[in-house]
Amino acid sequence: MAYILNIETSTKNCSVSISKDGKLIAIKELNNGNYSHAEVLHPYINDVITKAKITFKKLDAIAVSKGPGSYTGLRIGVSAAKGLCFALNIPLISVNTLQSLAMSITSISDDNSVIIPMLDARRMEVYSAVFNSDYNQIRDTKAEIICETSFLDYLEFSKVYFLGDGAEKCKSLIAHSNAIFIEAKFPSAKEMGILSNDKYKKNDIEDVAYFEPFYLKDFIVVPQKKRV
Repeated sequence: MAYILNIETSTKNCSVSISKDGKLIAIKELNNGNYSHAEVLHPYINDVITKAKITFKKLDAIAVSKGPGSYTGLRIGVSAAKGLCFALNIPLISVNTLQSLAMSITSISDDNSVIIPMLDARRMEVYSAVFNSDYNQIRDTKAEIICETSFLDYLEFSKVYFLGDGAEKCKSLIAHSNAIFIEAKFPSAKEMGILSNDKYKKNDIEDVAYFEPFYLKDFIVVPQKKRV
């Protein structure tokens, strides 16, 4: 029996859950269009512990969404997860953000379909990966600029499910008949439990001291213009 605290902060959705042997037993999240993670994350962690009717000492591991995603959001989630792991002396598990997002689709038309979760990377760029109907990754995670010919290798041969906030801006460009756009999907701790429990059983854990989020691109600080 494994209790895992799952933390998802890679996008504007601040999401926390408790899973027991991979099954969701408590969740709390906020997706109000703002990055309010620094203010609400720790209260949400306390809330799901209370909802699950357990104590922090009952936790067997902490799982965190590792990215790609928002630089600031990922830092907040990983910092919180590391602090809890150190304090409780329990392992840290990292979960692929895009795989977790892909698993929010539960009804797929056929086994040949593919799932392409996308996160907005500004302008016409997205972070994306490709998964088969069993949620196994079949193409590397990339930061890419979307155009009319994007993903044609998959669209010509199968139904393709696009989801995530990055998919919204691609509708006008990807007009293939096999393209299916799923709205209102975003990374959530709800889907993390299955993945974190599988990793826990395999002892697939991270080094708490040295683990870093998967940013995919370097963080660039843009200096503000001096006022005259």
